[in-house]
Amino acid sequence: MRIISGTLKGHTFDSPKGFQTHPMGDKIRTALFNTLGDIKGLTVLDAFSGSGALSFEALSRGAESAVALELDKEAYKVIRANAEKLAVGDRMKLFHINARSWTYRNNTERFDLIFCDPPYNHIQETVIEKLAKHTKVGGLFICSLPTYGDIRLPEEMYEKVVSKSYGDAMLVFYRKIL
Repeated sequence: MRIISGTLKGHTFDSPKGFQTHPMGDKIRTALFNTLGDIKGLTVLDAFSGSGALSFEALSRGAESAVALELDKEAYKVIRANAEKLAVGDRMKLFHINARSWTYRNNTERFDLIFCDPPYNHIQETVIEKLAKHTKVGGLFICSLPTYGDIRLPEEMYEKVVSKSYGDAMLVFYRKIL
């Protein structure tokens, strides 16, 4: 895998072996970050981080910091090694934890951008809703889902900005309004 743009453009990094994770491909990652535009100075939460690709791309494009959550032991090791290789460890916190536990332990943490790319074979809507609560007012919660997937965040708190399909995957952007 490779960084698409920013200060680390062209740098490569490894992805975990096996089927426990599904790294977001270059095409969708490019579309995601093109939709976001300038993210300089923003804080990022990368839930279900898999390879860490979204955190690395965000940091390369000027995000202030990233928090990455990964439960799978092998994926966690790969992300940690990639963070060292890319020299982003000073701006990235990596947790070997499941997203649900992290939300309970860090209930006051808020971020400008939250990337939620859960395993397609185990989408947990309650966990997604808990993660969305960590979005700052005015911030974006972006969820990657299979095209047959659907999440609905409370309309009184989140405004659905756009939904875009890319083959068998879809990105859904929500802005926190309250």
